[in-house]
Amino acid sequence: MSSILLAIVIGGAFGFALDRVGATNPNFIIRMLNLTNLHLMRTILLAIGVAAFLTFGGLLSGLVDPGHLSVKDAYMGVFVGGILLGLGFAVAGYCPGTGLAAAASGRYDAMMFVLGGLVGAFAYILTYADVQATGLLDKILGGKATLGNISGTSYPVLMDIPGELVGLVLGGAFIAVAWLLPERIVGGRNHTVAAE
Repeated sequence: MSSILLAIVIGGAFGFALDRVGATNPNFIIRMLNLTNLHLMRTILLAIGVAAFLTFGGLLSGLVDPGHLSVKDAYMGVFVGGILLGLGFAVAGYCPGTGLAAAASGRYDAMMFVLGGLVGAFAYILTYADVQATGLLDKILGGKATLGNISGTSYPVLMDIPGELVGLVLGGAFIAVAWLLPERIVGGRNHTVAAE
């Protein structure tokens, strides 16, 4: 029971943070995607970089148990799904997480987005056998492979280098890009979005 309560608290805090940085406003997301306001992109990159530093720094220092890591399988369907997610992100102005948080804040368009996602998930369930027959769900690159060796795990690796170091370098790169990214790449004036 305590794990369910913890999940609710963490989920609520995450949704609150998404709302505070503007990720529940589709105008912010669309402006990020058309490169006219990069505030949200900088926030996302910074969050990924800090999370990587905390995770891989914790692994190096022994504060994080590598048994808590869950590496997902790599298969072609992930790339196809990523393209579909990106297209939906650009059209709707929401991804699944931001759509749920926006729906919780009372946005009607987000509620329709979530409903559409549920219908899409149901359609996927009905067609799963057909999708599987295409080979899109066959593992590639060793399935649960990591870029480098992570101490205390037995995942296949793509390069024989310390995975913790790869994570720290990538985390630093994300933080650096977030720090150096301009306010906008396209457009000559600052675009502000009124709260909706």
